[in-house]
Amino acid sequence: MAEPTFRTLEILVQLFVVASGTRITYLGEENVPKTGGAVIAINHTSYVDWAPAALAMCRHHRRMRFMIKAEMQQVKIVNSLIKHSGTIPVDRGAGADAYAVAVQRLREGEVVGVYPEATISRSFELKEFKTGAARMAREAGVPIVPLIVWGAHRMWTKDHPRNLGHRNLPITVSVGAPLSAGDDVAQTDAALRHSMTALLTQAQETYPQPAGAYWVPRRLGGSAPTLAEAAQIEATEAAARAASR
Repeated sequence: MAEPTFRTLEILVQLFVVASGTRITYLGEENVPKTGGAVIAINHTSYVDWAPAALAMCRHHRRMRFMIKAEMQQVKIVNSLIKHSGTIPVDRGAGADAYAVAVQRLREGEVVGVYPEATISRSFELKEFKTGAARMAREAGVPIVPLIVWGAHRMWTKDHPRNLGHRNLPITVSVGAPLSAGDDVAQTDAALRHSMTALLTQAQETYPQPAGAYWVPRRLGGSAPTLAEAAQIEATEAAARAASR
């Protein structure tokens, strides 16, 4: 199916990768589904980790339909891209409509990108998962494919200046074996977390980790917040938002 907007986005992302010298290593590419619907569960450490994940799909002639917060529709150019790229806006206060659209896309044979953590992890570790990925895969009767992106958070993440001009940045994309979504959502969620944890550990072990770097997890000698510290930051932010309403 001809999709000029999506194709343009693919070309622009590929040109950016080449121009910046970004070095993307793809692991487990044999696990990218060649046909049929699938939920692609992606870790979330960056504002741009969608790009390497999408390229992993494009390399196998698949186009990923991302779920994105509805607030992004308020940006005119982004709203236009959403409308013409099959992106699924999610109203966090009433997500049933977006969920139904995602399930329908999966049944139609699309791959849908989901962030089980919902928001960026400041610790760069896996946060608690929402159950949406497991539930929609079960309802649509499709597998869940775990996918880890590591390194993109050095370009642009929470609490730090963006550095999209970073030269020769290594990024790892690791794709895990597809998981069947059973009737027990909690069990499926646990299996997904186990798989993504193993993939993340593998990606981190083969990646340079300078001591004290803000983008390196604390357990690996970096200065990123721990999971508990990051949770406290988020709780403080949530309280401030609530107080301002």
